[in-house]
Amino acid sequence: MIIRFSALGDTAMLVPVVRSLAIACPDMSITMLSQGKWAALWNNMPQNVSFFGADLKGRHKGLTGLNTLLTDINYRQFNLVADMHNVWRSKYITLHCSLAGAKYSCLDKQRIQRWLLTHGHKRELRPMVLAYTDVLNRLGFNSINITTPSVRATCFNKKIGIAPFAAHKGKTYPIEKMEQVVSMLSAKDYIITLFGGKGREAQILEEWQQKYDNVYSVAGTLSLDREIQLMGTLSLMITMDSANLHLASLASTRVVSIWGATHTMAGFLPKQQSTDDCLQLDLPCRPCSIFGNKSCRYGDWRCLNIPPETIVRHIESAICKTL
Repeated sequence: MIIRFSALGDTAMLVPVVRSLAIACPDMSITMLSQGKWAALWNNMPQNVSFFGADLKGRHKGLTGLNTLLTDINYRQFNLVADMHNVWRSKYITLHCSLAGAKYSCLDKQRIQRWLLTHGHKRELRPMVLAYTDVLNRLGFNSINITTPSVRATCFNKKIGIAPFAAHKGKTYPIEKMEQVVSMLSAKDYIITLFGGKGREAQILEEWQQKYDNVYSVAGTLSLDREIQLMGTLSLMITMDSANLHLASLASTRVVSIWGATHTMAGFLPKQQSTDDCLQLDLPCRPCSIFGNKSCRYGDWRCLNIPPETIVRHIESAICKTL
């Protein structure tokens, strides 16, 4: 059993690892345990992979719910457990499996290295895909070649996607500046698909759709698998350091990503994406956070002060070289 409950982007990075393990060990039965709402990530897996969706806000909520989950998954059946999350929920499940005789291994969250990185010691952390692989290595799978879907070598149209939101302010490019990016690209006849969630995000993107030509919002209207499929039809995506960066990578789409309080050195850049497409400012205060969830020490989020023109020039350069 492989366990990872959140976040969406981190779970998406686990997909090629599980696929590679399943291909390398076709006679081994693998159960992926994650949130049920993310089941689409595990479509098109080899036949020896099954998915179990936990309902962490309903049936499997809290400690009592975890006991129900243990029964639902028949935890005593597993010989090996890979805890790819290392939080209290996954630890609780792993503990019960180990008491039932299973061998287990847990993700090293590199806490000391992360603290050092956000306190001036700029050394690159181990990429998450390799950290996941380390968990499998400790379970005895030492010769698995982890393959990730390659980004398409050429852009084949002027269709681009923009996902302007992230979970935290420190990772979100100022919305008024992103609107300028949309305006400039629209004026240059790019066809823009906007991605986002329901509620306020959908409202903002709907307004952009009404204001600018060739701009279309799908915010809050598509299932997860349909979003990934749509991303696969685009020349490239513009995203934050967010889940959409990883979803587009699963669709083999090139991504131009914008980084603020977080940093590519923290290990969350998908293996198939290039640092050349990561737009970020070289500031001594970066990164101040691993997840972008801390307040700015200066109060002005200067790390996100990237001119819209810089983003547009980068997009044009990427598209024009391959059309």
